[in-house]
Amino acid sequence: MPSSGELDLGCAGASDTDYRRTPVVKRLPSTVDRLQFYPMSLALARKYRPKTFASVAVQSHVAGTLKGAIARGRVAHGYLLCGPRGTGKTTLARVLAMALNCEQKRDDGEPCGVCPSCQRIWSGSASLDVVEIDAASNRGVEDARQLRERAQYAPTGDDRYKVYIVDEAHMLTREAWNALLKVLEEPPPRVVFVFATTEPQKIAQAAAPVLSRLQRFDLKRIGPADVRERLAAVLAEEQVPAEAEALAMLARAADGSMRDALSLTDQVLAWGDGTLTPQRVRDALGLVPEDETLALFDLVLDRRAGDVFAAVGRLADHGVDFNVLIADFADVLRAQLALALGGTPPESSDRMRQELTARVPRVKATELVRMLTLLVELEPHFRRSSQQQLLFETMLVRFALLDRTLDLEAVLTGVMGAPSAPPSSGGGSVVRERDPRSAPPPRLRDSVDAAPPARPAPRAQVAAPAVTAAPAADVAAPATTVPAEINRLAEFWDEIVDAVRRGGRGTLASMLDHATPQAVSGSGTITLAVDTDVHGDAIRQGAEYVLAALRSRFSGVERLVVSAQQAAPQERLTEENVLQRRVEQLRKRDAVLDAAIAALDLRLLP
Repeated sequence: MPSSGELDLGCAGASDTDYRRTPVVKRLPSTVDRLQFYPMSLALARKYRPKTFASVAVQSHVAGTLKGAIARGRVAHGYLLCGPRGTGKTTLARVLAMALNCEQKRDDGEPCGVCPSCQRIWSGSASLDVVEIDAASNRGVEDARQLRERAQYAPTGDDRYKVYIVDEAHMLTREAWNALLKVLEEPPPRVVFVFATTEPQKIAQAAAPVLSRLQRFDLKRIGPADVRERLAAVLAEEQVPAEAEALAMLARAADGSMRDALSLTDQVLAWGDGTLTPQRVRDALGLVPEDETLALFDLVLDRRAGDVFAAVGRLADHGVDFNVLIADFADVLRAQLALALGGTPPESSDRMRQELTARVPRVKATELVRMLTLLVELEPHFRRSSQQQLLFETMLVRFALLDRTLDLEAVLTGVMGAPSAPPSSGGGSVVRERDPRSAPPPRLRDSVDAAPPARPAPRAQVAAPAVTAAPAADVAAPATTVPAEINRLAEFWDEIVDAVRRGGRGTLASMLDHATPQAVSGSGTITLAVDTDVHGDAIRQGAEYVLAALRSRFSGVERLVVSAQQAAPQERLTEENVLQRRVEQLRKRDAVLDAAIAALDLRLLP
């Protein structure tokens, strides 16, 4: 017989002589002999993956609905699970598959989690009835057709379901969704499709009809408090002591993802042995110490803009991640604003809360709001920029120089709202505030060098039958009236319209806005031209009020004639025509404006 360490390559039943002639190969010690094997351990995210609906953190609104559907026999043929990464989409899909195929299922729809079927599905092992597909690598139409053909086969047992879990479903192409559309609408018996995605809007863009054939569930982000509670339970099970501040730092770094929190915890535990401390978390994850962030905040509060570059450069030399740094600085500003407004900063350590409380008198809440606004505007550019250090330094300098900026609202208030102060003595003129009721608003001719014809001050309405007199405080009566003449009538036409409006005839005044003085005869007849018969009829019905306003300004006014000037039937109404007519009306009303338009070649903007 061959000695230890030798390998017999002979054949069974050979003679001794044949045996001695059989070549013998000595086995040299291999690397495997020198290795010391340790039992394989699963990552925390896999080891503590929930096995029941009740153990899925936070997503009770989804877990309760799925469990109730199984208990009442109302399982749908298709589900769409949406939500951020690491919130339990694939876990819920597996638990659903476990519950549908569990050999010892409870009456309330919960799987047992210990039977062979549950163990295979939970661990992701091969199962004939549960198939997991990664849509990122199986996204084409041929993959969808194969899935559709496989769905036609019945489950392995009469009491079992075939469950297809499609992860990253938003990666499927439009053609792939079209290939699945029919089977999703009318699937074979006891076949369930579960689609998981982080971007449901892409599915809506690529295949909107699919959404109406699936029951959609939106999973929520997991808050830091729930993450801390879950991490504390896991570490207690692993018999690893952990400080509360370290758990809080891991919860903030996880950013709403339970899977990320467990993975980061694994990473920190691999850094060293012993208690899970905040310093170990900072060292393992490359986080910026709170003292460094507070030091940058003090530079802003002390208005030391010149020291910003040295401080940020020192952090850059230590290899700090500026994405992490700007996020930490935003958390400091947010916590400081909460304290400045009398609130409690969420998810801040006790030491950070004490430090920021001492800084409350040094900064105003309005300044913190402006800082946060600038930071939010910068962040989209910051993540894509190759000059993150420069952007961060510029941001801190702007924060430090906020005291040198001007409040635009205060500037506008000072310019527009401050009244003119009268001189205390001397013969200077006093600038008085104009009463808007005593005179019409300034017009273009008031700014022309050539002074317009002198006109008396506004006057009161002349009492006439059925005409309401304006209050004496609003309109001052003119000293004398002037003879009616077409140029003067066009010049003062706006005041005639305003007089009618102040007399309580707003509708009539609106109609007069569309009228233009056309002629004044020697017998005292004033002819007005209007655009349409509608305007003309309204002015004729209120002729007595128009005459009263005209007589208060002009002498010798006897009667009023209104003529409608309809546009030619063949004329096409365009924007240019409307503007041209408007200009013509304005030129007829105001001689000075007419001269200005002719001299300066002015145009009326639409």
